[in-house]
Amino acid sequence: MAVEQRSTGSAGLAIGSGSRLSRTCVRAVLVLGVLVSLFPFYWLVVLASGTTQDIYRYPPKLVPGPHLLDNMGRVLDTVDFFGSLFNTVVVAVLGTVLVLFFDSLAAFAFAKYEFPAKRFLFGMLLVTYMIPAQLSLVPQFVTMAAFGWAGSLKALIIPGAANAFGIFWMRQYAQNSLPDELLDAGRIDGAGFFRLYWTVALPLFRPALAFLGIFTFIGLWNDYIWPLVVMIDPDRVTLQVALANLNVLYNTDYSLVMAGALMSVVPLIVVFLIGARHFLRDLAAGAMKM
Repeated sequence: MAVEQRSTGSAGLAIGSGSRLSRTCVRAVLVLGVLVSLFPFYWLVVLASGTTQDIYRYPPKLVPGPHLLDNMGRVLDTVDFFGSLFNTVVVAVLGTVLVLFFDSLAAFAFAKYEFPAKRFLFGMLLVTYMIPAQLSLVPQFVTMAAFGWAGSLKALIIPGAANAFGIFWMRQYAQNSLPDELLDAGRIDGAGFFRLYWTVALPLFRPALAFLGIFTFIGLWNDYIWPLVVMIDPDRVTLQVALANLNVLYNTDYSLVMAGALMSVVPLIVVFLIGARHFLRDLAAGAMKM
């Protein structure tokens, strides 16, 4: 009996040691992944805080230099940073709000309602998602010029007010996370389509909306080709187009370019941290309810 107890205790100790070892390995891999993910941003800080000569040094300099504020000041003197930043914030915020509203509204209809040609329309929607965006640049510019919107921020906001990816993403989420019983209860209380969407569906869409909002905001913030094509007024360009002016054909000051890139990426990090926190919080709350 004592031999059996000792063997059982030894097995439990071995299992406990194995589980601790596996947890340690998982944590080490996660820490390594975080460091690898953060290194490009750290390297951007190093390049933005040095000089162009430091960038060409070998072996490379791995610690930040003392010129970060000077380089940022030169960026502000070279381009209209705050004006372009304001334009980008307006486009990214309004565009994201419109995408979240229209995509979730359309996804709610596709997921929970039956109407004529529903599957055909959804299939055509997916077909538009498969067409490269570059192919639509010329017809989209012609359309904006016909409306008189070329050079206006409306040309950057209105055409992307809804997109196929967002509708597809929200539809899949609605099909899996929105019970029909809740909608039936709302219909019994006399709720119509929009009231069901606003009071029943939208609160349950928060995790999916958080992801879609982050994805859309980053895409609008970093968009370069379409603003370059349609914003014919050089005083109303977005941030990415303005920062492209830091590159010249000869003798590019790469420390200046890196400082501009760093200044443009900081707002994205703030938005990502805020959105990811709500996204993870809602997912955790949903998991606890299950």
